[in-house]
Amino acid sequence: MSYDGGSYDVIVIGAGHAGCEAALAAARMGCSTLMITINLDMVAFMPCNPSIGGPAKGHVVREIDALGGEMGRNIDKTYIQLRMLNTGKGPAVHALRAQADKYLYQHAMKETMEKTPNLTLRQGMVERLIIEDGRCAGVITKTGTEYHSKTVILTTGTYLRGKVIMGELAYESGPNNQQPSIKLSEHLRELGFELARFKTGTPPRVHKDSIDFSKTEIQPGDNKPKFFSFETKSSDNEQLPCWLTYTSEETHQIINDNLHRAPMFTGVIEGTGPRYCPSIEDKVVRFSDKSKHQIFLEPEGKNTSEYYVQGLSTSLPEDVQLAVLRSIPGMEKVEMMRNGYAIEYDAMVPTQLWPSLETKRLPGLFTAGQINGTSGYEEAAGQGVMAGINAARKVQDKEPVILDRSQGYIGVLIDDLVTKGTNEPYRLLTSRAEYRLLLRHDNADLRLTPIGYDIGLIPQERYDAFVDKKERVEREIVRLQETKVKPTEINPILAQFESAAIVDGSNLLVLMRRPEVDYSLIDQFSPSPVELDEDMKEQVGIQIKYSGYIEKQLQHVERLQKMEKKKLPEDINYNEIHGIAMEARQKLSNIRPISIGQASRISGVTPADISILLVYLEHYNRVTAAKG
Repeated sequence: MSYDGGSYDVIVIGAGHAGCEAALAAARMGCSTLMITINLDMVAFMPCNPSIGGPAKGHVVREIDALGGEMGRNIDKTYIQLRMLNTGKGPAVHALRAQADKYLYQHAMKETMEKTPNLTLRQGMVERLIIEDGRCAGVITKTGTEYHSKTVILTTGTYLRGKVIMGELAYESGPNNQQPSIKLSEHLRELGFELARFKTGTPPRVHKDSIDFSKTEIQPGDNKPKFFSFETKSSDNEQLPCWLTYTSEETHQIINDNLHRAPMFTGVIEGTGPRYCPSIEDKVVRFSDKSKHQIFLEPEGKNTSEYYVQGLSTSLPEDVQLAVLRSIPGMEKVEMMRNGYAIEYDAMVPTQLWPSLETKRLPGLFTAGQINGTSGYEEAAGQGVMAGINAARKVQDKEPVILDRSQGYIGVLIDDLVTKGTNEPYRLLTSRAEYRLLLRHDNADLRLTPIGYDIGLIPQERYDAFVDKKERVEREIVRLQETKVKPTEINPILAQFESAAIVDGSNLLVLMRRPEVDYSLIDQFSPSPVELDEDMKEQVGIQIKYSGYIEKQLQHVERLQKMEKKKLPEDINYNEIHGIAMEARQKLSNIRPISIGQASRISGVTPADISILLVYLEHYNRVTAAKG
């Protein structure tokens, strides 16, 4: 017997990091939004590492914030450590990482969602989708309740047919012993969706009081931390240190002696695991030449004694896990509070999605997060905010928002998924972005806040502050270019920084391009008449020092955008285009790229195929124009 649960504009299934961002974006854009999750106590839960950010991932969090999402604000409220990584390298790879209080993080996010207008939270298990007139029109829960909607967003994480594996033990489960979602996975197959089987894992948790920290190296947070959200200006959060230790020869011997009990090597695990986050048993086998591996001991929160053993992800049996832990310096008498485990789950083959994250097979159905084959909270949240934006835009009869590869790491992430697909859990890396000098941590607001404002996620007050910042930076760069200096004025200061003296007059902008001269020197010599905060000063310095490289990348982007603007019609029949190779026809027919630019990035599509496609498109447009 069915029960009518009401009608909404957008329904979000799942309340992980993708689901939270999707639901908040849709609700803030004015859509009546329902978020259904198996357990409301698990909203924004961190089943693995209690941290946010790092290389590429930290960039994504800044981009989410620049668009008007929540992850940056939430971690700024609940962090217990902040560190900027890669500071010895160029600004393109500077990456902020936060250790989170995992319990405060989820409670703060749930509170934000509960207070958001247009957003309803409901606990329930979704088992089927409602299909009407060939489109997704709602969901049906295990209790028979029917919720109708104009769009649905699936953000099911690792719950679809989830199976936990540890040694010889295997049982159906979501992460952290939550209920798995079995029937929804079966229903998606019935609807004709192609699903992959992936695997991820998590390490044991140990009791703080059983660790001998004197045998480890302290890893403190930054004295003057930077923040993820452009809105956060200061914080009085107490920072807690993390600790570094290493595996030992004994560790490796224990693992090698028990490989016959490791599910990874006995065939118990069927799913493909993440290449860039291998288990400890995989690391010991693959890197047998290494005598030790780093292990970080990270607090899970201020009000718990649980420590996360970063670097020791494992699915070995419980007794072996304890022996491995006690072979590591500092943990000789450690008490294990939770076992590590592997979890297998079903994921959507992402080439079945448009760049908007709407499924090609079923209009009105969007997917975001680990269901799309990614790993990581940040990648999930980045997809979530875009799925929420585009589901809302569909309800509002507006064009989807699609970020290209030059606009953000989120654009790189989604383009990689929908254009190339993935045969393993995808992890975003700075090396995946060909325009990473443009996609920096510091300038996410300059790239994306105008978009967030245009779609209604950035309020007027914040946008006005952004415009003011942008104008101050631009004015200061002009001032430096127009301010002339004489050798007698500047040479004594240059000498302090071991910078070569100038013979003729120069301007401050030219001097700023010297590697050894930073903005603090210029500010000391010629303070700006306009007040600039630290972020503005950083922006002035980066834009001047890297202007030549930035200009080259912008020229390349301009050429790329010409290809992106050449849109391909949805009804194109690639089998009718003579001269295109058979492999290219199959790939183009399957992925159905929306532009020549996207088509050129499909594996198996050659430059010769693109040339033929361009000729065909020109002919197609002429014929269409003549008919019109």
